[in-house]
Amino acid sequence: MDFVTTADGSKTLYNAEIGECYHSKHGAVQESKHVFIKTGLDHFVQQTGASKVAILEVGFGTGLNFLQTAEHIGGKSFQVDYVGIEGFPLPLTTIAETGYNENVDAAVWSAYLNNYEAALQQQVQIHERLQLTIAHTLLMDFQSEKRFDVVYFDAFAAIHQPEMWSDVALAHVAQFVKPGGVFVTYAITGNLKRSMKSLGFSIEKAPGAPGKREMLRATKL
Repeated sequence: MDFVTTADGSKTLYNAEIGECYHSKHGAVQESKHVFIKTGLDHFVQQTGASKVAILEVGFGTGLNFLQTAEHIGGKSFQVDYVGIEGFPLPLTTIAETGYNENVDAAVWSAYLNNYEAALQQQVQIHERLQLTIAHTLLMDFQSEKRFDVVYFDAFAAIHQPEMWSDVALAHVAQFVKPGGVFVTYAITGNLKRSMKSLGFSIEKAPGAPGKREMLRATKL
């Protein structure tokens, strides 16, 4: 894998086997903040006033969305229980080379690196209001008794990984979402909207991150 510098100066990884970068070349960090933090987490908290939020990420990858979540809650009062699903975890040495330490608090970055490998085995405490678990499993093998308030759906694009966007895969994710829970992803297609509606979600078109006109936010009814 090779690092690519994106338009906002932050790095992403290019996965040659998949044929795609882990994050947007138009700006990895700004995409993460816009799609998942602003349109997902922040929207949910503003709508509900929740003091505890359970987040499920499909496609943990480098941990960028987790780190941006950690940075976001630094000045907030709510707690986050964060579970990421990752079938092919990156080595710690690769994580350390992302340069995402430039975008988050030094203590969060240090705690992330120090606990990354342990998080692949069990829940770890990043700080007093943030817990992390990385489920080392394929999406369709993921099981949990937990139900989640916010889903960050950050799989590779459907053209490269169509199985992740299938009706079956989306239904598997949907079962873990609480009523009133929010599902956000950078993409929006007719098939995706139809699938989410059929699974009992209301659909919104939200402004997309740079490079995309629109994105999807879906709320479970």
